[in-house]
Order: sequence, then structure tokens, then C-alpha cells
Amino acid sequence: MLLCRPKSVFLLLGFLFSFLLIIFQTTGTSTSGIGKGEDGVAQWRKDITERVLAEATGDNASLILAAKRTRRQDPLENFKYYNGGWNISNKHYWASVSFTAAPFLIVGAVWFVLFGLCLCLICLSYCCCPREPYGYSRIAYALSLILLILFTIAAIVGCVFLYTGQGKFHASTTDTLDYVVRQANLTSENLRNVSDYLSAAKKVDVESTFLPAGVQESIDRIQGKINSSATALSDKTMENQDKIQTALDNMRLALVIIAAVMLLLAFIGFVLSIFGLQCLVYTLVIVGWILVTGTFILCGVFLLLHNVVADTCVAMDQWVRHPTAHTALDDILPCVDNATAKETLDRTRLVTYQLINLVDTAITTVSNGNFPPQARPLYFNQSGPLMPILCNPFNSDLSDRMCQPGELGLNNATEVWKNYTCQITTPEMCATTGRVTPKFYNQMAAAVNISYGLYRYGPFLADLQDCDFVRSAFTEIHNDHCPGLWKYTLWIYVGLVLVSAAVMLSLVFWVIYARERRHRVYTKDFNAQHPHDVREK
Repeated sequence: MLLCRPKSVFLLLGFLFSFLLIIFQTTGTSTSGIGKGEDGVAQWRKDITERVLAEATGDNASLILAAKRTRRQDPLENFKYYNGGWNISNKHYWASVSFTAAPFLIVGAVWFVLFGLCLCLICLSYCCCPREPYGYSRIAYALSLILLILFTIAAIVGCVFLYTGQGKFHASTTDTLDYVVRQANLTSENLRNVSDYLSAAKKVDVESTFLPAGVQESIDRIQGKINSSATALSDKTMENQDKIQTALDNMRLALVIIAAVMLLLAFIGFVLSIFGLQCLVYTLVIVGWILVTGTFILCGVFLLLHNVVADTCVAMDQWVRHPTAHTALDDILPCVDNATAKETLDRTRLVTYQLINLVDTAITTVSNGNFPPQARPLYFNQSGPLMPILCNPFNSDLSDRMCQPGELGLNNATEVWKNYTCQITTPEMCATTGRVTPKFYNQMAAAVNISYGLYRYGPFLADLQDCDFVRSAFTEIHNDHCPGLWKYTLWIYVGLVLVSAAVMLSLVFWVIYARERRHRVYTKDFNAQHPHDVREK
């Protein structure tokens, strides 16, 4: 029978090796996983721009992110092409991108079945075939040893590549995630600061004068919306951070374990083969057979991850170029509701205008007024040079206003007004030259500080209204973080492929080398015991 011939096992394993290489090569060229045939990050970035120009047509509100890149077969829809674009909350997106991992699952299944059959056939050949007393192929022995050494070195290199790639990927992803969280927390904190300033504005009292009742009511209305938006933004981001960070930590642990186990397997298998411990070699072959199947599955998983990262970066770039208030990217870093942001901006302008107007009215009518002593409380013996008034940055219609000569800016008014503060006696009467008492000064300073705080948050609220803070975040992620994420997922993928292929081939040559070594030992023993028979032959 065929299996009983001396080189049948070698030929059978060689056929298996060739068959798997053909499948692997076909899989690698047919899958759309690694950038769809692009070479390197530069070409990938160039393709992003081309896709953006091709896809971004029509109304921004209906923009489908990364539509061309995510057009993949969807197994949930009878393998029709998915056209929904990038959307991590859509099961059809995940089904279509997961389908890119199918070739590696097929390779793993083929490897598991065929190598299992080979092991069964080898066992049958040992059990059922008569053993030849001697005879071995020196070429097969030398070649199997050389290839075994090369594939063991390749497995070690692959493990190092895998370990390095996972470390860099984890660090890069964590850094990106922290950046997104910082941006969201900063936005939430600024929103709460605006809410606090508005709340403080309701309590401003300048000489028993407060903000109008209508303004105070509008502050109450907008505060609830501001706090709700800030809470929703921070909660959504923290929820996503917890999920992603947990997944990253678990993935890192799995990759470290895989790298360590495969490295140990390759090294121990090589040592056992060299020392001819055949029983242990075959035991390790069975273990390696299962592990290699698992690593092929992991190759598919990280091809999926690589595609999701690239899809996300393309989607971010498209959104930055054609921003819209509501897209699938809200799952990563949501925009604040446009109506809330606009209303908040309008209210801060109105409160700023009213506070400054209140302070200027107090200065004009009280501090700079000349009243007789009996006109208490307007008279408190104010005297000396007239106080300059504040520059109101807004007109009554809340449009921007230029400061006039002699008006003080919000940033230095309190320092200038200190020079107009008098010393008092009891009751609140100026004992020295001055236009305001310390109490009056403190009331005006509080109003100025609140006005300045609200005015300072104006650009932030304008950016919030246009969702510029999200645009800035996505721009930085795309420019500074995406190339690293794309590169390191590729490192992990390549490392897994290299480890899988190297250990797979090492298993094959463990079997071949073990057989050739055994026959070589038999031949030497036979030659030593029957020298005359050898000479006759």
C-alpha cells in the first residue's frame, strides 16, 4: 500500500504543505481586508481623499460615512452588498466586515481537517505497514533539518513581531481613547462652568439692583438643558470608554498569551525533534495542530479589527469635511444639540449685556452722581474724578460692539476701579476721596467677573453650536492617531499570520524530521551490526 513506501509520508505532508500555501495565497489576494490592494499608509491616505470627494454629495444630513469602503457582502442579507456605511451600532455593518475574516476561518478549517487526516494516515502506516530495517533519504534528512530550523526562527520572529505590535497598538489605542475622553470631559466641564456663571448671575446685586425677572427666568430654562447636555456627553463617552478599554485589555492579554504559548511551542518542538524524543514530538504535534487552528481564527479576527479601524478613520475624515449634527459617529463623541448650543450662546450674550448695562447704570447714576447729603442711600460722600464705565461688547440686539475711548475692558476694570475706592466710616460713608465704597466695589467686581466669564466662553459656545469641538477632535485623531492605529493592527495581523504559517510548517517538519531521524538511527545500527551485508549491497 502507498503509505508503506519509505517516502510516502514525506510526499503526503509535502502535498499538504503545498495545498495550504495555495489556499493561503488565494485567501490573501481575494480578501478586501488590508486596504484593498493599497501599498502603505501614504496610498491609504490618498485613497481616503478620493473616496471623500466621490461619496460626499447631496445633503450632509443624509451623508453615509465611508460608503465605498464598507461596501462588502453581508451574510445576514443573503450575501448582498451592504450599503449602510460605517455604523458600529448596525449589526449588518458588523456582519459585512466580519465576512472579511471568512477566508482565514476556511484556512483554519482546511488545516484542521487535512492535517488531522494526515496524522491518522501516519498512525495507520505505523500500525499496519511492515517496517523496513534500514534506509533513509539523506537529502530529505538534511532538507527537513534546515527547513525546521528556518521555520522555528520564523516562528520566533513572528512571536516577537506579534508581542511588539500588540504593545504598541494597546498604547496607541489607549492614548486615542484618553484623548477622546479628555475632549468630552473638557466640553462637559465648560458647559457646567457656563451653567454656574449663569446661576451666579441671578444673584448679582449692585446697589439693590438685580437682573430683570425675564432674564432670570430664561436662565432657569437654559440651565436644565445645559446640564442635561453636559451629563449626556460625559456619560456617553465614559460608557464607550469602559467598553472599549475592557475589550482592549482582554485582547492584549489574549495576544500576550498566544505569543508566549506559540513561542514556547516552537522552541520545545524544535528541541524535542533534535533530540529524537519521538513520542513527545507527536504529542506536541497534536497540541500544535489545535493551536495553529486557533491562530488562524485570530488572524481573521485581527483582519476584522484592522478593517474596522481603517473604516473609522475614513468615516472621521469624511465627517470633518462634511460635518452633520447626527451621524453614526455620535456613538464615539456626540455633538451637543445645536438648538441647545445656540440658545446657550444667546443667553450668555444677553446676561453679559444686562450685567454690564446694570453696572454702567450704577456708575453713571450713583457713583458719578452729585447728590445732596439728604439723598441717602444715593449719597455716601462720593467725590473725586469720575469713574470710567465698562465697555459693553454687545449692542442691545446682541450684535458685536466696538469699545469706545475711555471705556474699560472686562479684563482690567476691577484693577482700575480700585483707585476710585474710598475708605469708609460708620455708617457706609466715604471718609476719603473716592467714588465707590468697598461694598459697592465688591458688588461691581462680582458682576464684572461673571460677565467676563460668560464672555470668555462665547467662542467655546460658538464652536459648540457648529460642533467644531468634535471636528477638531476627529481631525487630530485622523492626523495623529489613525496612522499608528492602522499600522499596529497591521503589525498584529502580520505577526499572527507569520506565527501561524511558521508553526504550521514547523509541525509538518517535526513529523518529517522525526521519521528521517528514526530511519537514520536504524540505518546506522543496521550497518554497525551487518557490515558484510552493507558491503555486498
